[in-house]
Amino acid sequence: MSRLVSAFLKRLGGMAVVLALVVTVVFVIVRVTPGDPAAVMLGADATPADIAELRARLGLDAPLLQQYGQFLLDVVRGDLGQSIFLGQPVTTALAARAEPTFFLTLFSILIAVAIALPVGILSAVKRGTLFDQLVVGVTMIAASVPSFWLGLILIQSFAVGLGWFPASGYGGPDTPFLERLHHLVLPAFALGIVNSALITRFTRAAMLDVLGDDYVRTARAKGAGPARVVLKHALKNALIPIITVIGLSIALLVAGAVVTETVFGLPGVGNLVVQAVLRRDYPVIQGALLVVAAIYVLINFAVDMLYLFVDPRVRM
Repeated sequence: MSRLVSAFLKRLGGMAVVLALVVTVVFVIVRVTPGDPAAVMLGADATPADIAELRARLGLDAPLLQQYGQFLLDVVRGDLGQSIFLGQPVTTALAARAEPTFFLTLFSILIAVAIALPVGILSAVKRGTLFDQLVVGVTMIAASVPSFWLGLILIQSFAVGLGWFPASGYGGPDTPFLERLHHLVLPAFALGIVNSALITRFTRAAMLDVLGDDYVRTARAKGAGPARVVLKHALKNALIPIITVIGLSIALLVAGAVVTETVFGLPGVGNLVVQAVLRRDYPVIQGALLVVAAIYVLINFAVDMLYLFVDPRVRM
């Protein structure tokens, strides 16, 4: 137990350092962007007085170190600034858009894992067969397909052609929850199918690495059934790389939701970021960068914690 606690604290400290670096990098990126953010946000018709007023309101007229200190203090308090165009705190704007992005990411990774794990395991077990060759070929093609292109194909086929699902939108606040989730079916499959290719290939490779090991052959020699050998002995020891790629896929889905949400007209965080970039709403862009980066770090931390329980050797 002491080793487990020690490993947990060590990874927690590492996560804190990474988050501090992320905050610093986001601060520097926004400040070194060419041009005056205040002038860019106000447009070409802004007067010098308007620009100076906005710079003072954003704290951009203070010395750089003072800006950095205030920025760190605000982040620790959960204050990500005020949106210029929305007229509300950035945290409020992000929270209002979080539901579609959260459920889109959740459903996408569930679809990806539901496809990838059984297909990857079966492909490894049937190595060299026609099924295995088809899996390798299909996953290579699927990994090369852009999610927005697949999304357009799904819209044309199942929304416009068959009319089974909505082509875009998410419904208003008064829309029943299940109906809102109905809007997420096509975008979730668009993201899930594309990301399942990577997980399938890693699952297949991880299983191939362990299926020839001595303990697997010993289990077979003792009369263990094929399913027991594959699921209990082989899969258990192949989980580390599989968990790694699933965690990476979740992080990529959060970032990849930007394009998919735009294609399907979902009012999620990705769509908010696109609008903020077009409007030069720097506080929203900065806040979204911080939140997405923090989610990425937290996912990596959660994956590290899973390592500790899946493989005791990692605790050493």
